[in-house]
Amino acid sequence: MSSPPSRLRSILGHLLPLSSDSNSSPPTPDGPHHFSHLSPTFFLQRAAAIEPNAEAVYHVTANGRVLRRSYCEVADRARGLAYYLRNKGHKRVGIVAPNTPAFLESIYGIVAAGAVVVPVNYRLKEADVRYILEFAECDCVIVDKEYEGLLGEYRRENQGVEIIVDLDTDATEGEMSGPFDEAVLAGLNYDRETGGKGWADLVSQRVANEDDTIAIPFTSGTTSKPKGVVYTHRGAYLAALANIVESGLNIPDGRCKYLWTLPMFHAMGWTFPWSICAVRGTHVCLRKIDYPLIWRLLKEEGITHFNAAPTVNTLLCADKDAAVLPRPVRVTVAASPPTAHLFEQMTALNLIPVHVYGLTETYGPITRGYVLPEWDTLPPHERYARMARQGHGFLTSLPVRVIKQDQPEGVLIDVARDGKEIGEIVFAGNICCKGYYKDPEATRKLFAGGVLHSGDLAVWHPDGSIQIQDRAKDIIISGGENISSVALESMLVEHPDILEAGVVAVPDSHWGERPKAFITVKQTDANVKGEDVIAWAKHQSAISKFMVPREVEVVRELPKTSTGKIKKNVLREWAKKGTPKEFLAE
Repeated sequence: MSSPPSRLRSILGHLLPLSSDSNSSPPTPDGPHHFSHLSPTFFLQRAAAIEPNAEAVYHVTANGRVLRRSYCEVADRARGLAYYLRNKGHKRVGIVAPNTPAFLESIYGIVAAGAVVVPVNYRLKEADVRYILEFAECDCVIVDKEYEGLLGEYRRENQGVEIIVDLDTDATEGEMSGPFDEAVLAGLNYDRETGGKGWADLVSQRVANEDDTIAIPFTSGTTSKPKGVVYTHRGAYLAALANIVESGLNIPDGRCKYLWTLPMFHAMGWTFPWSICAVRGTHVCLRKIDYPLIWRLLKEEGITHFNAAPTVNTLLCADKDAAVLPRPVRVTVAASPPTAHLFEQMTALNLIPVHVYGLTETYGPITRGYVLPEWDTLPPHERYARMARQGHGFLTSLPVRVIKQDQPEGVLIDVARDGKEIGEIVFAGNICCKGYYKDPEATRKLFAGGVLHSGDLAVWHPDGSIQIQDRAKDIIISGGENISSVALESMLVEHPDILEAGVVAVPDSHWGERPKAFITVKQTDANVKGEDVIAWAKHQSAISKFMVPREVEVVRELPKTSTGKIKKNVLREWAKKGTPKEFLAE
C-alpha cells in the first residue's frame, strides 16, 4: 500500500483548499461570452474537485510496492510539478519513462506550467532519443531511473538541460523518493510562499489559445527520422472526448478501471491520460507488458478497459493464464489490422473488442468499426470479419474517405463504394494534427488537397465502412494481381498451429513479385514446417491459388515496433539477406 503520512501531506495541510473550485476564478473573457478555449488539462482539476477521494492510480512500483493515489493526491502532485517547472522557466519538457504515475502527473503538470509535453519512446537507441529531444528543443527532461542511461549521449552534448529523475517508488520523501518528488514538493512550497493561488494561476481551466501546442509526440520512424507531430489543446480535448464515447469509458454502474498496456508515449497514449481523468476512472499503471500480471489484474482488480495492438492481444489470448473472465472487459484494438480469428478468440474469453484505427497524426484512433445488431444473425466467421473492418469516422471527426491513387497531387476523387476498388484513406476535421514540427514540406504533403493522407490502402464498402488492405508500400503485385499482405496474414493465422504471420514481397523472375511468409507458432515444441503450411494453404485453406506463398519460414518471433506493428522493412531485409540466427526456430 502507499506510504504513511509524509512531508507532502503535511505541506498540503498548511495550504488553502487544494483541489476544489474555491481556488479557481472564472476565466477572463477574451472573446464572445458564450465561448471558452478548450484544454483537456482541466479534466484532472475537475475530477479532484468532484471526487477528491476517488482512486486515480493503482500501480506496482519499481520497488515492488502497491501504490494507490486519490484524485486529490494526483492533482496536487501535478500542480506542484507545474509550479516547479514554471518557476524554472521550462517551456519544452521531454518524458522518457514507462507507464508510471510520474508520467501521468507530468502530462498534466507540464501543460499546467504553460509548457509543451514531448513524450519519447524509451525503446529507442541513445542516438534517436538524443535526436528527438534536441529536435524538439527540450529544456528539461523527466526520466525514469531505469532508462536514465538512454540520456547518456544527450547529456554529454546538452549539459545545461535539467534532468529530473523519477525512482518510481511508493515513497514521497527521504532517500527512496528522488528528484521527481523533490521537484513536486518544491513546487508546492513555491505556491504556498507566493500566495497559495493553486490551480487558478496555472494553465488548466483557462488556456490562452486552444490552437496552441499541447504536445509533440513523434512517429515511429521505421524508414526515416522520426517526425514530431504537433497536437493542440483543442484537438486533444476533442479526441479525448471521442475516446470516452467510442470506448465506452463512462460506464453506468461505477467507474472504469483502465489498464495501461498501451505506452503513454505513443500518440500521448491515444489521449487516454485525459479521457480516463475526464470520467474519474482509475489508471492502473503498468511498467511493462507482463502477461501473467495482466491476467492477474484482469481477474483480481476489476479491470474494465484496456487498449492494445493485435499482437499484444494475440499473445495475451495464448498465455497459459488465459481464462474466461467473469465480467466483460472492453479492449480497444488498433495499431495494425486485426484478424477476424483474433476477435473470435478474444470474445470467447470475454475480452470484447472495440476496433479502432488511426495514426499518430490523428491523435491515435479516428475511426471505429461499429458492431450492428443485424450482424447477430450472421454466421460467426462473417460477423467477426465485419468487426475487423476499420469502420466509420469518430464522433468528433469528419467522415473518413477512400480516394483514387492515380490522380495528380491534391486531386481528390473517391473510389467506388463496392468493397473492391482500392484507394488511399484520407481524413479531415477536428482530430487531425496541426502538422509536423519544423517540417513545412512534409506538412504540405501530409495535407495535400486539404485532407490528411494516411498512406494506408483500403476498400470502401457499400455500407460506408472502410477496410484496410495494406500500406501502399506493402501491397504485393504478382503477375498483375494485387495481393494484400494483411489479407494473406489473416488467412494464414487460421492454421491451427500458427500464432502470428508477417508477409512481404520478394522478387520473382516470372511474376515480378511473390509473397513470402514468416510465421511464429503457438507451441514452441510443435513440429511445424514451412512446406506443411504451404500444403495446407493450397489444399485446406480459403487462400486463393495466386496468393499462396511459395516460401514460409518459421521464426522464434517477428520483429515489431514498440506499439506491436510488424516491421515489414526488417522482414524484407531478412528475405533479401537471410534471417538472423537468433530469430530462427530450432
